[in-house]
Amino acid sequence: MSKAARRVRDRWRAKAWYSIVSPPYFGGKEIGGTPSGDPKTLVGRAIETTLYEITGDFSHQYLKLSFQVTGIDGTTASTIFKGHEYARDYLRSLVRRGSTRIDGIFSATTKDGYKLQVSIVAFSLARVKSSQETAVRGIMQKIIDEKAKALNFDQLAQELVLGKLASDIYNEAKKIVPIRHIGVRKSRLVASPGMGEEATVA
Repeated sequence: MSKAARRVRDRWRAKAWYSIVSPPYFGGKEIGGTPSGDPKTLVGRAIETTLYEITGDFSHQYLKLSFQVTGIDGTTASTIFKGHEYARDYLRSLVRRGSTRIDGIFSATTKDGYKLQVSIVAFSLARVKSSQETAVRGIMQKIIDEKAKALNFDQLAQELVLGKLASDIYNEAKKIVPIRHIGVRKSRLVASPGMGEEATVA
């Protein structure tokens, strides 16, 4: 064996394997693993998965989740929820001829000081008036504001991803227009207490 090959093998031997787990509010499930010779280099690393990998429910494959490593305990890397997004194919599948798509992008600050950007989408059963679109967006804004004021970050993250917030919006919006689908198509953690703001993505 050449010296170069031996050096490569020795470097791999010096690395430990670290298990990356979701936050407790998403079950503390293993969502990935990586070797590292210096665990400090793992902090800040982003990892993506699907809600299906956490819940085991195949119907959740369309929802992509993003987490970021925040700390190391032994060989376990803990994470924080950084956001989620509908898969593009799933979002396209929701479009129907003769219906109206209503989008809303909102800023929210949780009770414990986390700032998020939240994108909500609704699809009506039939064409709706612009005044009705405005009314539906108003409901989206009202409910996201109420939720953010009442909930901590981990609670709001669950409601964004698991559908509780969308369900509450649906129950109000259906009184104005017939709704086929409402969901939080995207969210992003913008800032957390003690940390500066990051660039937001619509």
